[in-house]
Amino acid sequence: MSLITHPKPGEYDFVVVGGGSAGFAAARTAGSLGLSTLVIEGGVEVGGLCILRGCMPSKTVIESANRMVALQRAAEFGLRADNLQVVAPEILARKRRLVTEFADYRKGQLQAGAFDYLRGMARFEDDHTVSIDSQDGMPLGHARAKTILLATGSRVSRVDLPGLAEVGFLTSDDALELSEIPKSIIVLGAGPIAVEASHHLSALGAKVTVINRGEHLLREMDHDVASVVQRALAHRGLIFHLGTKLIAVERTADGFKRVRFSDSHGEHAVQADEILYALGREPGLDGLKLENVAGLPRSERGRLVVGPDQSAGLPHLFAAGDVAGPYEIVHLAIQQGEIAARNAARRLGKLSSPIEAMDYRVKIFCMFAQPQIGAVGLTEREAAEQKLDVAVASYAFADHGKSMIMGETEGFVKLIAERATGRLVGGAVVGPDGSELIHEIAVAMHFHATARDLSHVPHYHPTLSEIWTYPAEELASLGAGG
Repeated sequence: MSLITHPKPGEYDFVVVGGGSAGFAAARTAGSLGLSTLVIEGGVEVGGLCILRGCMPSKTVIESANRMVALQRAAEFGLRADNLQVVAPEILARKRRLVTEFADYRKGQLQAGAFDYLRGMARFEDDHTVSIDSQDGMPLGHARAKTILLATGSRVSRVDLPGLAEVGFLTSDDALELSEIPKSIIVLGAGPIAVEASHHLSALGAKVTVINRGEHLLREMDHDVASVVQRALAHRGLIFHLGTKLIAVERTADGFKRVRFSDSHGEHAVQADEILYALGREPGLDGLKLENVAGLPRSERGRLVVGPDQSAGLPHLFAAGDVAGPYEIVHLAIQQGEIAARNAARRLGKLSSPIEAMDYRVKIFCMFAQPQIGAVGLTEREAAEQKLDVAVASYAFADHGKSMIMGETEGFVKLIAERATGRLVGGAVVGPDGSELIHEIAVAMHFHATARDLSHVPHYHPTLSEIWTYPAEELASLGAGG
């Protein structure tokens, strides 16, 4: 099948609204199962959030930031790297080239898949019917669907801060298109996007001030992990104001942008050349006319209510990716899309196996500032909330040979195991190559390994990976799993 200009007559088994990572994975799976499938992609550009404005472009500019940080430390290693320059237009050009290559590849996959693919904007007419218009509003027809998947991604959340719209601000999307790095910038928020952007902009020369409502960075992480990142970034000159309440934004007489906020010590104001709004994203559901879907449950904030089988409140309607939550992570979005497609096939009698549910037991999170964070499974806080009796062991990079050789001694690794069985239920690393190191623990957890099992795995010396053996040995020797 290939790109079409109008939906084919008749009824599709499976209609996918959105051609990003979740939508493509679902359509590919549905097509392989023999479902007649239509993908409707309404974005101005094709590729999805990850490719166009998320994972790939952000990690591309962060790679330039990482190289700059390394060059600035050259003297520690007996090297000289003088007259360093940041050429922002060249960083931007490299990012655009790579994103174009990734997007073109995805476009080819969509056009060559075992499903129909239509460029257009979809909206619901009723529970099983969507109408499609072109980008310029021309009607392209209707599609009847036995089952439907919503995979329309997310957008920058709406802002309600007095003066911000009038003064102007950058979004995380805008930060990826900078042809000039601002001399100073205020970052509103301290989630993963905000922290990565703060690292990126600071490394390339901006004076960065972070203002956050919460008392800690990265609220989903345990505080011991997040605090390492905060200390490292503060050491590089970033300024943090935490536990705040935003009041207003205003323009100063000399042209700067000023943010007023309060904390436990009173009211304060900081100013900079630019403001980055990084207070989260929300599901991209505008324009779908979901009010025409009878009985569709919505949460208090208008989000879809999605079950573990990826159904969105109705047996024939599914959701995956950022519109579904609970995590805005690409590999999970892909899994959700695939599960939704298989469950749609089960609803239609094309598969006889039981309805499938998402398993978040081995959920992985990575954050790509320096130092990096990698986490899998439960945090200590989540284990406590679930009233699990766990044992925790950690080991510092400052006492680890390979990290000392690398000059990367900030941070630590830790393992969380059930005390009674020794089964690993979580792990975290904050330090060098954390996004890579965490996958060893993900594999161990996937196979239900215990801390004792992990302690018996050989590791080459000297490597970063061998650091895991120390907390594993501690947990085993304490009797977890013994």
